[in-house]
Formats: sequence, structure tokens, C-alpha cells
Amino acid sequence: MDTSNLIQTVLIYALPVLFAITVHEAAHGYAARHFGDNTAYMMGRITLNPLKHIDPVGTILMPLLLYFATSGTFLFGYAKPVPVNFGKLRKPKQHMVWVALAGPASNFAQALLWAVFLVVLVGMGIDERFFLEMARAGVLVNLVMWAFNLFPLPPLDGGRILVGLLPWKQAQLVSRLEPWGFFIVMGLVIAGIVGSLWLRPLMNLGYGIINLLLIPLTALMR
Repeated sequence: MDTSNLIQTVLIYALPVLFAITVHEAAHGYAARHFGDNTAYMMGRITLNPLKHIDPVGTILMPLLLYFATSGTFLFGYAKPVPVNFGKLRKPKQHMVWVALAGPASNFAQALLWAVFLVVLVGMGIDERFFLEMARAGVLVNLVMWAFNLFPLPPLDGGRILVGLLPWKQAQLVSRLEPWGFFIVMGLVIAGIVGSLWLRPLMNLGYGIINLLLIPLTALMR
């Protein structure tokens, strides 16, 4: 393993990853507070301080171990989930959808902002590789988080959105999968099913939407 390449990769991805997980979790807490649940606010989790959201195992140790074990071909990690008491939401079933959607939506917005940053850098003739790679990493990391978290199985945000949208009987059936949801998702990830049938198509869609939105800016920067 090339140590210098590892250090360079970590430095390029550090800021995008920290912003991605911090804003994602804070967005959940802010949405929950907006709809009536102050749990995250009372615990100091509606903050852009990354230390409040970093999980030592899920955010640092697991990604590093996977990087070394797979030579960088497979990475996975997670932050400390923001506590949400869905029973305190004014309309628990309906508002659950918006609280769950807030995290992935924040990642898509960040992907767009990193893409804007990249277009501006290129348009201004700035060819510093570190900043260009960081901007590309920001788009990639946030689109991965956006797409992966929308996978429709609890405890992922997509699973909670599905529970909120389904009729009560079907919603209860899906909710019962939550204790095993993480292991099911990881099994599907390792089998390549999530990547080929969900992540790749959704990320291609995300890149397409961002490119479409950036057409005016790209034309302006020429």
C-alpha cells in the first residue's frame, strides 16, 4: 500500500466527507425540530460541529480497515444517527417522510454546490489538482450518500420514507425488518446488488440532473 497515496486521498476526501455527514445528520435534527420533536436539539445534535456526529468506529475505523482490506475498492462508513422520537412529531407518519428525506436532500444540495465550485475553478483557469480533486470528491461522496441512503429498507432513510408512505398494515411489515435491515443491506452491497441495481442508476441520474442545472453557469464561465 502506497502511504503517500493514502495520505493524499485522505486529505482530498476529508473535508467533503466531514461536511457530507455533518450536514446530513444536522438536517435530520433540524427537520425533526421543525415538525415538533426537540430530542436532537436538546442533545446538541443540530450543529455543524463534526465531532458531535462522528462515530469512532463507523466514521474512522471501519472505512480505514476496508480501505486497506480491499485496496480501496470498497468503502463504507456511518455517522452517529441523530435521535428522533417519531411519536413527538405533530403528524408522525407524514412528518417521518420529511425528516428522513432531509438528510439525503442535504447531500444532493452539497453535491450541487461542490459541482458549482468545480465549474468556477475550471472557468477561472485554476488548475491546482488538489482543489479540483476535492471538488470532484465532494460531488461523488454526496451523490453516494444521497443514493445509498434512499435505498428503501429501514434503518436507511429510504426505508423510513417508505414506511411513511405505505398504508399502516404494509408499513408495519416493513418496520419489522429494521433490526436486521443493516445486515440485509450489507449483504446486498457485498453481493453487488445495491451497486448495480440501485446506486449506479441513481447516481447516473444525479449526475445528469446536476449537469442540467449547471448548464447556465457553465455557459457563463466560458
